[in-house]
Amino acid sequence: MLGKTASGLFWMFRYLERAEATARLLDAGFRIALTRAGSSRSEWQSVLTTVGQLDAFKARHGEPNSSKVIEFLLSDRDNPSSIISMVKSARDNARGVRIGLTSEVWEATNESWMTLDKLLRGTIPEADLPDTLTTIRQQNALVRGATTGTMLRNDGFNFVRLGTFIERADNTARILDVKYYLLLPSISQVGSTLDIKQWETILRSVSALRSYQWLHGATVNPRDIAQFLILHEQMPRSLAFCYNKICDNLGYLAKNYDNRTESCELADRIHLDYLGRSMDAIFDDGLHEFIESFLDANNRLASQISTDYSFGPAA
Repeated sequence: MLGKTASGLFWMFRYLERAEATARLLDAGFRIALTRAGSSRSEWQSVLTTVGQLDAFKARHGEPNSSKVIEFLLSDRDNPSSIISMVKSARDNARGVRIGLTSEVWEATNESWMTLDKLLRGTIPEADLPDTLTTIRQQNALVRGATTGTMLRNDGFNFVRLGTFIERADNTARILDVKYYLLLPSISQVGSTLDIKQWETILRSVSALRSYQWLHGATVNPRDIAQFLILHEQMPRSLAFCYNKICDNLGYLAKNYDNRTESCELADRIHLDYLGRSMDAIFDDGLHEFIESFLDANNRLASQISTDYSFGPAA
């Protein structure tokens, strides 16, 4: 497969996954802000920090508040990291690699862009935010469903999956970090009603509350939640699940090309070094430090995939 086509598929699905993750983070920030009686500025600052947009936001808008953060991350067409900009980038990549997509995937992607382009014009009232974010997730699910239901399991599908799970692992790690390291105001609030509500919101943001409750009941335990989002191999947004899929798809490419690349070796090392640990070892080293190191390793893998398969710059 040409590097340009592989890159377009990889980045198309990274942008789609990132747009959905940003919607999930906005939903988490909105819900967590409702649990606070006082100022919610720290919640919105933590959301901006998680997506790496705090400095860019402050340069344009100053200190964060709910309405400005929502507009900046949701519908600001001058912000390349807003949801509307990322959906457009996904659609532009899809248009460039239509030959590698089924008609159903292209139509779902194009329809998603047209729906959200219309929806996200103008200011979204805060009262309408939950429904708007639900629509974004639903549109993304339509593209994902068309992809899994109609595409051949060939090289193109492998690059689609690599883009999806590289991005999803990054997003899950960041969502976990935003609660553990940024949101909790003091150690004295651990185990408080506020703490529990925030953990439940984090689980909701990755569509994991119900599945967590199936395993653990109604008891909210931060250690169990961290283990669920990091090491549980059946949870589709956990780091372990994502890396199982990444290693599988790199393995399929290695077999197809009869060439085990450096990215294949690196993925295996990340899987072993980070996800072969126990939760005791992760907590002993520090959860925040673990997440920062994992994010760096995940980014290195994405760069190595680009090198191994001759990607051009992200479109």
